[in-house]
Amino acid sequence: MKTEKKGKWKHVLQSPPLRRCFHNYIALTKNSDMDSSREQQRTSVYHVVAVPHPSRSHINSLMNFCKLLASQERDILVTFVLTQEWLGLIGSDSKPDSIRFAAIPNVIPSEHVRVADMDAFLDAVRTKMEEPFELLLDQLEQTPSLIVADTVLHWTVAVGNRRNIPSASFWPMSASFFSLFQHFRLLSQNEHFPANLLGECLLATYDNHFTLLTEKGNERVDYIPGVSPTRLADLPQFVYESNQKILGLLLNSLSWVPKAQYMLFPATFHELETLTIDVLRSELSLPIYTMGPPIPYSKENDLPTPVPSDDSYFQWLDSQPCSSVLYIGMGSFLSFSSAQIDEIAAGLRNSGVRFIWAARGESRRLKEACGDMGLVVPWCDQLRVLRHSSIGGFLSHCGWNSVMEGVSAGVIFLTLPILYDQGMNSNQIVEEWKVGWRVRKIEDKIDHLVTREEIAGLMKKFMDLEDDEGKEMRRRARELKQLCHDAIAEGGSSHTNIKAFIRYIFHRA
Repeated sequence: MKTEKKGKWKHVLQSPPLRRCFHNYIALTKNSDMDSSREQQRTSVYHVVAVPHPSRSHINSLMNFCKLLASQERDILVTFVLTQEWLGLIGSDSKPDSIRFAAIPNVIPSEHVRVADMDAFLDAVRTKMEEPFELLLDQLEQTPSLIVADTVLHWTVAVGNRRNIPSASFWPMSASFFSLFQHFRLLSQNEHFPANLLGECLLATYDNHFTLLTEKGNERVDYIPGVSPTRLADLPQFVYESNQKILGLLLNSLSWVPKAQYMLFPATFHELETLTIDVLRSELSLPIYTMGPPIPYSKENDLPTPVPSDDSYFQWLDSQPCSSVLYIGMGSFLSFSSAQIDEIAAGLRNSGVRFIWAARGESRRLKEACGDMGLVVPWCDQLRVLRHSSIGGFLSHCGWNSVMEGVSAGVIFLTLPILYDQGMNSNQIVEEWKVGWRVRKIEDKIDHLVTREEIAGLMKKFMDLEDDEGKEMRRRARELKQLCHDAIAEGGSSHTNIKAFIRYIFHRA
């Protein structure tokens, strides 16, 4: 680290809260059990510093990856870096002894208010975390052997290169979404960026009637290497909105990927996105490893299975017929409008379909609105719920972690994307893998309000086990589940990749 940075932070650490932050890290290390301390002193231990993007799904994905590393190799020690706020939120979660938490000060907006000003949050993540992270590295008892960090935290690559520490860029979304930004210039070349989804509202007259001929949003983007044809309206909103801050951040972050030493795709597997992965391997000059699905699994590579639980919702699921329950999960960050939530609730009531809805803060209000054919809970163990035999479908916002959990469980989807990568994920589910239906019709805009009548009819047909189209979707979902299981089984593509990655990093060390 440069001398002036050390001096600056030495002055800043005179602040008691910041001083406590770094002292807390040292205390965590010293309070570890004696066996773990001995492990840290061994020269053969490979020290990985893991830095997730400070958001729930990204933290979960990187933690699952670190647990996977720990399960495969006993001589790996992981220091998992969070803000003080996030350490308070997840610091008590169970983890192996070989994974330790470390914290930097709360230099970014709180998780509770970041939605109110996403630009300020993104700017803080980009500009405020690097210096305290470097200071934390100076506090570690053992020099890092590798930095694994979210691709968006591109400054970690610069830190690693300055300190001669190899870095791995960690992309916790689909390979297809990565390929979109890797080839973003093609959107401009094909006049799809910046995009006006309404295009030219061309009108024709015939027998005194006016007819809308086209909407640009339904044009197909079919030229991104390795990515299946996708409606322009299903691409992330910053392709056609005026605020380009997120786009600039992503494009800048991807420009740093070639400066890293490894590229990790922990949230997909080769058989699921074969063409995309092959394209990226041919274009990028660094080793690429696919290691998904991003779900917890043991050293023996078994998919997790439901276990006896005292939770009342599992007792209720146990009492329901096989494949009869629709699970509704809309993620933990973005949300639908109150009007759309109300229409979903009324549609559920009118459909008569059994359901379980993990509705976070709105659970109390929705319990009355949804009727008595199911449960509304504030939280549930989503992966174990999806793998329960009574679950017959998944109404999802199409966050990639949720998509992969559904794929690993072999369920079919009703897709209702909101923002970011979710439209592209929906497209893969419905048009590429053919294991789901859209809630919105193909001609609808992404902000179209779907009525309770539409929802009730769709849910009835979707959950009808005798419907021929539904039977075919369920067959394909079972095939995807098997591909997923095979990828993480002994000798599978993801299992082979994680073993190869561990061998490679130890050899370089």
